This record gives sequence, structure tokens and C-alpha cells, in this order.
Amino acid sequence: MSAHRTTLRRAGTVAALATAGVLAAAGVASAHVTVHPESYAKGATDGVLTFRVPNEEDKASTTKVQVYLPTDHPVLGVLVTPQNGWTAKVTTSKLKTPVKTDDGTITDAVSQITWTGGKIAAGQYEDFNVAFGQLPDDTDQLAFKTLQTYSDGDVVRWIEQTTAGDDEPENPAPVLKLTAKESEDGDETPAASTTAAATSTKSTTASSSSSDSTARGLGIAGLIVGVLGLAAGAFAIVRSRTSRS
Repeated sequence: MSAHRTTLRRAGTVAALATAGVLAAAGVASAHVTVHPESYAKGATDGVLTFRVPNEEDKASTTKVQVYLPTDHPVLGVLVTPQNGWTAKVTTSKLKTPVKTDDGTITDAVSQITWTGGKIAAGQYEDFNVAFGQLPDDTDQLAFKTLQTYSDGDVVRWIEQTTAGDDEPENPAPVLKLTAKESEDGDETPAASTTAAATSTKSTTASSSSSDSTARGLGIAGLIVGVLGLAAGAFAIVRSRTSRS
């Protein structure tokens, strides 16, 4: 009985440590600098992007945030929302390829926004709101590389981009997904609808296949457990009879 209890205690300890590790990993993942909402329609106009910056340090505060906007697919008409305690500096750059709009040709766009003067303490976060006039319509996503500077001089570079099929990098850049444009009646374009339908079909097929595999796996596992149970019962009976003899 003592050995049995010791085994149970060890198993419980291992399970607790594994759970703690999973929770810790989840906590780290949620502490990334992110952009909200996670997606907008291509070419969307008059919207707001929110950059959420959490403080990851226990003994230092975030004192500077630098967000770099892409200029190969520029965001037009950028305006910064006043932030209590923070001062925003907006930097514009000349575009290699001017953008033609209904209001004329745009040759310059915002390439960097730097917030200083404020403080994000340990266990806190800050939302920085940026309004835009128009998003590009010639790309599927926008990466906003970000530098986060702490009061102790450390700088975290949120600049790594995720590649399809690979694990998330340690310091990923905030990414805004750009979805298919909507038609005037609010529906997706025909090409986008066809692609979405095909994707949905593939997803459903993959889900069904996964469910079938899971069911088969559980069935096999049940049979194995049943066989082991019968073997254990038979062994107990034989041992009992041997003891009586």
C-alpha cells in the first residue's frame, strides 16, 4: 500500500508540473505585442488599429514604444489618438511607388510612430490607438514591426515574422490579416466566395477524417484496456487459488 501511495503521489506531482508548464507557456504567448482587430477587409477605409503593449518585466517599466508601418504596402491617412501621459512622434517617408486614390496621388506615408513619456508598469498593458484613412488592397497581411524599450535599458524587438507551417517565433511582429473585399451589396466577390467555399469543404473533410481517426483510436484504446482488465482479473483468480492451495 505504501508503494502504491508513493506512485500515486509521484504521478500527481508530474501532472501538476506539466499543467504549470502549459499555463506558463500560455502566459508567455499572451504577453506578445498585438494589433486589434486581427483582420480588416482589403482597402478598408476610416478604421482604427489598436496596438496592445503588455509589460513583460517584473522589475522594469516600459517607457518607449516604436511601431513601424510598412511602406511597400502603405497605410494612408494615419492619425494618432492622444494618449494620457504619452507623447507621440509621427515620422513620414517618401514612397518608392506612389499610390493613386480618388483624391489624388499619394507620395508620402507614415512609416513610424514613437510613443514616449509614459510608463507601463509590471503586470499592466497599454493600448495605443491609430486611425487610418485607407488600408492597401494589394496584399494579404500587414506586419507592424515594434520595438519596446524598458526603464532598465532593455529593448525587445517584436520584428520576427511567422512562416506558414512553422512554429510561432519568440518575438513575433504584430500582424493584421487583410481579407477579401466586399461587394457593394455586402457580399464577398465571386472569386473570394468560391475560394471560401473550397476552403470550407476541405476543412469539413479534414475535420471528418480527424474525427474518424480519433474514434478509431479511442475504440482501439478501449479494447486494449478491456483486454488488460481481463488479464488482470484472471491473474488475480489464479493467484487466489494458488494461495488457497
